[in-house]
Amino acid sequence: MEVLLNVILPVFLVIGIGYISVWRHWLSTENINSLTRFAQNFAIPCLLFYAIAKIEISENFSLRLLFSFYFGALFCFIIGFIAAYFYFKRTREEAICIGFTCLFSNSILLGLPITENAYGPSSLGSNYAIIAFYAPFCYLVGIISMELFHSSSEKFDLKILSHQVFNLAFKNPLIFAILIGLLVNYFGAPIPSSIWNGLSIIKDAALPTALFALGGTLYQYRPEGDGLTICFIIFVSIILHPAIVYFVGMNLLLNLEQLRSAVITAAMAPGINAFLFSTMYKKAQRVVASSILLGTIATVLSASFWILIL
Repeated sequence: MEVLLNVILPVFLVIGIGYISVWRHWLSTENINSLTRFAQNFAIPCLLFYAIAKIEISENFSLRLLFSFYFGALFCFIIGFIAAYFYFKRTREEAICIGFTCLFSNSILLGLPITENAYGPSSLGSNYAIIAFYAPFCYLVGIISMELFHSSSEKFDLKILSHQVFNLAFKNPLIFAILIGLLVNYFGAPIPSSIWNGLSIIKDAALPTALFALGGTLYQYRPEGDGLTICFIIFVSIILHPAIVYFVGMNLLLNLEQLRSAVITAAMAPGINAFLFSTMYKKAQRVVASSILLGTIATVLSASFWILIL
């Protein structure tokens, strides 16, 4: 109960206030969209750049850590696709979107604040190591799968595929901030303290603003679609994924900080990028949106469970 009250509840309280603000018409959806753009295009990139530029790469970027997390993520994508296509009788394109939803945990808006609340700011190094590769990895898996299985495609075009992956992942402000942060870190580029202080002010607004905007955005979703499919997605996302990561991480002898970051990130609900991916292909949008909404609520339980275990 203490974990729920002191660690999980504050995060979801901010999300809930954002949700209520739109529900009660205190803020419009346009207001929330503006906050979301500020968070995604400015505040969170500043947060990621600041963290990656200052992180101790040799201590936090571990191949065992990355393998533990991404093996679990890829396994969940495959399980999600197979179940959606063969059991739930979805089309191949819909099955890929469902698999992508099982793959993409909300590593930034939920994973970072919950890990920080539970273990302190100094525990986030492994989180940032995971986040650094997450969007490129997920989009690469999703787009390659869609191009390979898309029923209307006449042939596999590597040039078009490369262009799509570049546009969706590497033109993203979050990925750009991570790449610049890695370069600054690696080369030790001198940056004036006044710039660091300015970035620090913006980055401190990132997670509160993003959580509030997430709540307002979730109000726009409705729990519609196939209930069994939604329950399956949530099960894979917040139960199966962290269980796999925990098992693999224990066998690869991850240290406690790495194991905490990997498992708790894996236990988060699907991120909004899953809905953006399904919208791009116009497939399974209602099911994906409902899974994000209900999965975010269910994260209260999954996060509490794994924090107690860890």
